[in-house]
Amino acid sequence: MKKEQVEILGFVPQKEIVYNKLLPYADKLDRESNDILAQIKGNLGRAVQLRELWPGVLLWTRKLSTYLRLYGRKFSKEDHVLFIKLLYELVTIPKLDISMMQSFARLLINLLKKKELLSRDDLELPWRPLYDLYESILYSKTEHLGLNWFPNYRAEASTKQKMLNIVRKRSVENVLKTLVKSCRLYFSESATQEMLDEWRPLLCPFDVTMQKAISYFELFLPTIMPPEQHHKGFKLWFDEMMDLWVSVQNLPAWEGNLVNIFARLANDNIGYVNWDPYIPKIFTRVLRSFNLPVGTSQMIVPRYLSNSYDIGHVVLWISSMLGGPQNQVQTQLNGLFSSIASFYHPSNNGRWLMKLMKFLQRLPASVVRRLHRERYKKPCWITPVPASHRLTDQDVTDFVESMKQPVLMAMFSKTGSMDAAQALQNLALMRPELVIPPVLEKTYPAMETLTEPHQLTATLSCMIGMARSLLSGGRHYPEGPAHVLPLLMRALPGVDPNDFSKCMITFQFIATFTTLVPLVDCSSALHEKNDLTEMVRELCSASAEFEDFVLQFMDRCFALIDSSTLEQTREETETEKMTPLESLVELGLSSTFSTILTQCSMEIFKVALEKVFNFATTNIFETRVAGRMVADMCRAAAKCHPAESLRLFVPHCCNAITHLTANEDVSNEEELDKELLWNLQLLSEVSRVDGEKLLPYRTQLVQILQLTLRLRCKQGYSLACNLLHHILRSTALTYPTDYCSVPGGFNRPLQEYLPIKDWGRPGDLWNLEIQWHVPSAEETAFVFYVLDLLLQPELQRLQRYAQGEQDMSRDDVLQSLCIVQHCLLGAGSMLRPLDGRTVTGLVPSMVSLEETKLYIGVDYDESRENYREAICKVMRQLLHYILEHSEDDTKSLFTIIKIISDLMHFRGSHKHEFDSRWKSFTLVKKSMENRLHGKKQHIRALLIDRVLLQHEMRKLLVEVCEYKTVHQDLLRDLLRLSTSTYSQVRSKAQNVLFTALGTYNFCCRDIAPRVLELLEPTRTDVTQQQFKGALYCLLGNHCGVCLANLHDWDCIAQTWPSIVRSGLSSAMSLEKPSIVRLFDDLADKVHRQYETIGIDFTVPESAVLLGRHITDSSQPTPHIGTPTEQELEQGLALQQDKNHEAVQKYEKIVRDLLECLDDRDLPWKFEHIAIGFLSLLLRDDYPLPAPAVLFFVQSLNHDALVVRKMAIAAIAGILKQLKRPRKKIPVNPCDISGVTEPEGLVAGDKPGNDWLQYHGDSLLNTQQDWDNFCFVEKTHWGYYCWPKNLMVYAPAAEQPKDLSAENMNEREHVIYDHFTEPMFIKQLIEFLSLEDRKGKDKFNPRRFCLFKESRDPRKLHWLFEMLMECPLSGEGGSFVDACHLYVLQGGLAQQEWRVPELLHRLLSYLEPKLTQVYKNVRERIGSVLTYIFMIDVTLPHTLPTKSPHIAEFTERILSQLKPLIEGDEEIQNHVVEENGVGEQDERTQAIKLLKTVLKWLMASAGRSFSTPVPQQLQLLTLLFKIAPVENDDSYDELKRDAKMCLSLMSQGLLYPEQIPTVLKVLHEIAGSSSWHARFSVLTYLQIMVFYNLFTILSNEQAVQDVRSLVIRLLEDEQLEVREMAATTLSGFLQCNFLAMDASMQTHFEALCKTRLPQKRKRGSVVDTIPSVDLVRRHAGVLGLSACILSSPYDVPTWMPQLLMDLSAHLNDTQPIEMTVKKTLSNFRRTHHDNWLEHKQQFTDDQLVVLTDLLVSPCYYA
Repeated sequence: MKKEQVEILGFVPQKEIVYNKLLPYADKLDRESNDILAQIKGNLGRAVQLRELWPGVLLWTRKLSTYLRLYGRKFSKEDHVLFIKLLYELVTIPKLDISMMQSFARLLINLLKKKELLSRDDLELPWRPLYDLYESILYSKTEHLGLNWFPNYRAEASTKQKMLNIVRKRSVENVLKTLVKSCRLYFSESATQEMLDEWRPLLCPFDVTMQKAISYFELFLPTIMPPEQHHKGFKLWFDEMMDLWVSVQNLPAWEGNLVNIFARLANDNIGYVNWDPYIPKIFTRVLRSFNLPVGTSQMIVPRYLSNSYDIGHVVLWISSMLGGPQNQVQTQLNGLFSSIASFYHPSNNGRWLMKLMKFLQRLPASVVRRLHRERYKKPCWITPVPASHRLTDQDVTDFVESMKQPVLMAMFSKTGSMDAAQALQNLALMRPELVIPPVLEKTYPAMETLTEPHQLTATLSCMIGMARSLLSGGRHYPEGPAHVLPLLMRALPGVDPNDFSKCMITFQFIATFTTLVPLVDCSSALHEKNDLTEMVRELCSASAEFEDFVLQFMDRCFALIDSSTLEQTREETETEKMTPLESLVELGLSSTFSTILTQCSMEIFKVALEKVFNFATTNIFETRVAGRMVADMCRAAAKCHPAESLRLFVPHCCNAITHLTANEDVSNEEELDKELLWNLQLLSEVSRVDGEKLLPYRTQLVQILQLTLRLRCKQGYSLACNLLHHILRSTALTYPTDYCSVPGGFNRPLQEYLPIKDWGRPGDLWNLEIQWHVPSAEETAFVFYVLDLLLQPELQRLQRYAQGEQDMSRDDVLQSLCIVQHCLLGAGSMLRPLDGRTVTGLVPSMVSLEETKLYIGVDYDESRENYREAICKVMRQLLHYILEHSEDDTKSLFTIIKIISDLMHFRGSHKHEFDSRWKSFTLVKKSMENRLHGKKQHIRALLIDRVLLQHEMRKLLVEVCEYKTVHQDLLRDLLRLSTSTYSQVRSKAQNVLFTALGTYNFCCRDIAPRVLELLEPTRTDVTQQQFKGALYCLLGNHCGVCLANLHDWDCIAQTWPSIVRSGLSSAMSLEKPSIVRLFDDLADKVHRQYETIGIDFTVPESAVLLGRHITDSSQPTPHIGTPTEQELEQGLALQQDKNHEAVQKYEKIVRDLLECLDDRDLPWKFEHIAIGFLSLLLRDDYPLPAPAVLFFVQSLNHDALVVRKMAIAAIAGILKQLKRPRKKIPVNPCDISGVTEPEGLVAGDKPGNDWLQYHGDSLLNTQQDWDNFCFVEKTHWGYYCWPKNLMVYAPAAEQPKDLSAENMNEREHVIYDHFTEPMFIKQLIEFLSLEDRKGKDKFNPRRFCLFKESRDPRKLHWLFEMLMECPLSGEGGSFVDACHLYVLQGGLAQQEWRVPELLHRLLSYLEPKLTQVYKNVRERIGSVLTYIFMIDVTLPHTLPTKSPHIAEFTERILSQLKPLIEGDEEIQNHVVEENGVGEQDERTQAIKLLKTVLKWLMASAGRSFSTPVPQQLQLLTLLFKIAPVENDDSYDELKRDAKMCLSLMSQGLLYPEQIPTVLKVLHEIAGSSSWHARFSVLTYLQIMVFYNLFTILSNEQAVQDVRSLVIRLLEDEQLEVREMAATTLSGFLQCNFLAMDASMQTHFEALCKTRLPQKRKRGSVVDTIPSVDLVRRHAGVLGLSACILSSPYDVPTWMPQLLMDLSAHLNDTQPIEMTVKKTLSNFRRTHHDNWLEHKQQFTDDQLVVLTDLLVSPCYYA
């Protein structure tokens, strides 16, 4: 911070944008920014005090946002805090217009972005206003009733679930979330406790409020606090939430939110939270979350996919837990990667791959971010990571090692080489010596191969990311730089005309490396200097190859150009452009060549220049493809060293052109000589250089322009116009002229400067030494000389033509326009903006709405001709003339539209160009940045580019937003063009019009009425084209303003009725599909974009006070002081007027729309549009006027279904508006229950909430009981804990009485009269029970929104009693039974835990009926059982429930299933499907029962919170018996269901204490006599182990048990079981669950040696081999085979020996021989790709044997 700057500013800025200091006019910026800031402070403070939210406050907060973009946070800390507090007040104004709220919120987010600037002591924000805002929008009580419209979202259904549907993606929600995230840092220290008190009562797991509470916790809880406040922070909730997370087994939607909050907690408090006890559980759940396929037939539960964890948070959590004294996490991470490594192999693919790749890509980035924070970041007020928990160098090495293998595999994956490249970039930042060598090993062969281009693309993209790490070498990897030249030389063949993607990646590769390396031949330094290290000497001698490299590269490029020359056939057609692929190659070629030349030494440059000059001048290229590429190369040369290059090119081209145009006839030829065109093109490209170096050639260049601008040939004069454009642009603009990687270039003698030292050196932001081109006086004079000489005559000629004084052909007009357009494009930056009177009277305001002026390096010269104005004048005359006389001259009109656009907006750069350059800047920055050290260590060229972008941004943000009469004229011309005859002209003009409408303040109010005139039904002179044009103008484009939907009462009140009335216009025809579509789009867009417009613009006193603070502040002192008393009173009065006016405008627009609807002639389409508009106008803060209420009530019985639907929705909203407030009273739950609340947390069915439950013996049967009873409607209150004050409705006696007819207001009368009219009701009910579409109807909650749900169960007792009577009567068939149950289930599910008695009754009613025959009834019963048992959960702090328990139910079921469990025979599904007469035997009954039980197990897998493991285990034996072994879908329902259940159960998450029990049961079943059961044990075990991997691994005994079980089944007598055991073993070895240790190896080797008795002669009838021996021997072979197959992609040290052992058994008896063959063929298949590498692991003898085996005759036998 320089002293003199502080003197100018008067304060120390918080953080400014550093790039401003490098602009050529940097010295003016401090004064400018102070002026603007003073202006903003004065006017913003004033607007708030005058209570003028619109336009005052809105306009000046926008200017504050712009200020942030221009200068960063360049204000004092005091101002920073004031701005934040003011905006916080504004954002949280209740009833604030939504669009304003978003605008304020975005600015507030921006102000809070850099958290290190303000500490918790500087700023404290209250959390509750933000919560109220969030609640009112996200959980709006009225939005689903259509009383509030938020952007980007329309409610479809309105059941309780949908209303709370959090998955809504919409802009408001995202803005609000980001806002809370930015603010939560500054919540007070007591906030955590207050939040817990507020949201804990919502934690009822059966209710949707659970999701709401947890997501609030995730969003709001502050996690950054100083350690001494932790007991007021996370320690209040950590154990409670962690227990909850650990005990939930079935992945409810809110589990992901818990993970997110833990991840954030871990990241913000590294070293202060002890994660050790939870680590195995965390990793098990993370692994489950990837949803990887295991085993053969695995069913994935759909909710596992939809609710799986967010990878970003998982990564954050893991990277935050790394390190520390034991570094236990690294061990588990090694386990995680070794268990999923093989999934990364390129031959594997599936929908899980995306997740794994994301994990791979983000984890290193997250660790780098953490390292940066611990080692390099500037310390600030946030507590640093304690030294004991920082990552040590060893930790980092371990981490990189663990990721190496998966990343190297993922390099070649089908989708993810980019992910792998990003991962490698970050890993190389940490440990280059570990990851670069293996990638290089893959890169060199990939460059040699011709057959596998994918390998080249993948390896090069990885090398690009690691380029800087390779070059900077450092102490760990000094040999890095030595690879540069070999890599560059070998990359050259990649410039291949036949393979496009290879070509592009090669260009990118070469450009990346040359940007970082000075291409200077330093070999002579070897003789001159003797103090060089060995490494530097090596590099010096290698650098002699650079010249060779550059020349070879050029030869490759020339070959590429020759092959892409346009063939003759393409030449003929005039419109020929490059194909998109060619233009990409062109871009790649020119930018790479330009980079190379920038980095060359002068000696190499001269050779290259000579070479490109000869190539360009000895050949003649066609100008469209090859010509463009060559000219680009020449331009690159000219840009690097203009003087040397122009000396060659300009004289050559000028002579050629002068010579070729010497003949008089040339100027009139239609087709010009190719050579002339080529020289023109070449000249126009090489003139795009530093303007100062062009001046010496000005006479020659002007002469050429005079010769060629009037050529007849269009191609000729277009090239001449380009030349004109480039010459003007080069002299008139401000831009940097050198991009070399070292300031000052390389032209210094080697004695004093050795370029080798600068390999890979980052730019130094403080010594960038940018060379700017700033137009000199001489250049300015030259620009105006050219304009006077060439532009003036064209303007005069066009003016004479427009006045009818001179004739011109169309081609001539177009040619003149072309010259005008290019002059404007070239000199735009020097022409001062259009000026004139401001259009007044559009918007009244008490605050100044002036423009802020920015200096952009140009001092406009007042004495010279104002060409912008001159062009404007002539263009308008010409435009009117053409529209009158030759409207079909569309080409000229196109050009005029472009010129008008540039007249208004162009100041030397276009917005779309700026945007794409900003985008590519960020891409390059990302691919080459160093996230580890940070501090803007980018390469110099990139930093210079960023400074230039800052300059361009200033040019684009120069405000020209005042709407002046000049603009008004131009906009009216554009409107005329937008509604003209030809559709292409219309659409081009509309786009320019939309941009302009978004630029000038309030101009829409001036233009909209002119558009609407064309829709008036009274006008008869409107053509269909004008009508269509006007509709398009209302519609707007996708990013601009939409006139039909401006957020303002005045505008809507005009446009909506006009759109509806236009249905009566003569130009409107519904026969034309294009017009019908337009109206559909319009109505759709209004519905999509409409946000409820505010009618209450009150500013609270607290905000006014802050405005006062701002106008009173100093440094800088605001321009305008505090308003006077009189002004303040006036402001208050205006605020009231404004609110009053808004209400009147609102009522008027409703009246107008109803009036349109009264018109009998209005087509039905427009009637629907009008009703749609009306329904948007319902609001929750002002009732709908009575006539509209009447209209909607009558529409309930309209003939059209669409109208009825809209009316139902609207009436629901109207009833909500009319609902009278009920009286509420607080009650104390302890008084009612008579139980004192226990200390600590206790949830579930406890004595204190028993009174809330349904008791059949104390139902309310008398009026008096009813009146004195305390009803609690919300089902979640009281389950977890009570709210601070529980509010319930007061008794009926205290509630306001129902209205009598004479006391009703008009709206209530309408509703009362209709709904008491029997005929009306009868018709309504008939309509409601009609089907929308025959046979497709389902229950539709939209129709149901007129009725109220969710009530205290004791209020509805008669309903429940009726439903309970006998749901399964059997009358009306299975369909009616299933429906009965569905309704009952719906009713009870709403009541959750409060109806245990009814659930018991239902269960005892259903139990005897579980043997149902009908499938649909069975499925429904299964679903009902799930709901009955859902309340039986094992969650922390929760008492056992009073609702039915699963354990008791399962016992009863098992006793009925006895006949099946005990019998040994196959269980067949031989049940007669009708309920036959008489009782069937027990066995058949049991099978029927089992079918229903299976349905229940399947239904509950996805819904309940905890899995009843012990109960499921008792059924396992039975399921194993039934489940089929083969994959065949032709099985009956019973078998399919059994299989599905097993699959679901095996994926379940197990608590550590449940594991031994499960293994015990599996051991028992493994001894069963049915081999099917033994086989299924193995498949079950595979999935169970993988899905609980780390939990089981943390229990030694369990691992041993699994191991012994598998090894025991390897010796099973049944072949299939043995083979499955081998597969299982191989899988366990592969995911590192079991290790291949010596004991296992010797065990198998011993088994293999089991002797087989001698074979008898073939003649004997049967081979009597004692099968035990064979089995044992086979088991040994299978064991070895499992070990070999467990490493499919590498060769561990033990493998060669095992292969030898195995080969000895090749001639054993079957089935051994088969096993050996299979194993060998699999080994060959998976190791084939990298066989060259794998070969090295074997000795020569072993290789001989192996080669024999793999290709021996037996292999084919």
